[in-house]
Amino acid sequence: MARMHSRAKGKAGSKRPLKQTKPTWVRYKAKEIELLVGKIAKEGKGPDEIGVILRDSYGVPSVRAMTGKKIGTILAEKKMSPKIPQDLLALIKKSALERKHLEKNKHDESAKRGLQLTESKIKRLVKYYKRAGKLAPDWKYDPKQIRLFIE
Repeated sequence: MARMHSRAKGKAGSKRPLKQTKPTWVRYKAKEIELLVGKIAKEGKGPDEIGVILRDSYGVPSVRAMTGKKIGTILAEKKMSPKIPQDLLALIKKSALERKHLEKNKHDESAKRGLQLTESKIKRLVKYYKRAGKLAPDWKYDPKQIRLFIE
């Protein structure tokens, strides 16, 4: 299957092992890991950053293998999940930066194309998250208001 906005093909990259077993060398138990996730989330970190911090600082290779739950599920149980999903927020930040670049460089055609592609991805994701119930049905992507929200 080809990539969405390029001519590249293939699925090359590192893969995790299919069988998720609990490593014996991890010194944290499932409850302790859940408490760590809550503690790091209170510092304002998102689920992706929490996973990196647990891996690098605490030596937890996979929260899901250790607890049987994903980080997002743990945050949802503790009512600490972010209002806007992480992947959507990253795309929104990217489009805000592209808009800022285009204000200074009005004739940058490749940046205009990149902005179109990014915003079409945002619209598709918003449609999916509304269907899945992760976003409110009346939530709208408005670049001018979102820019204030991000800054």
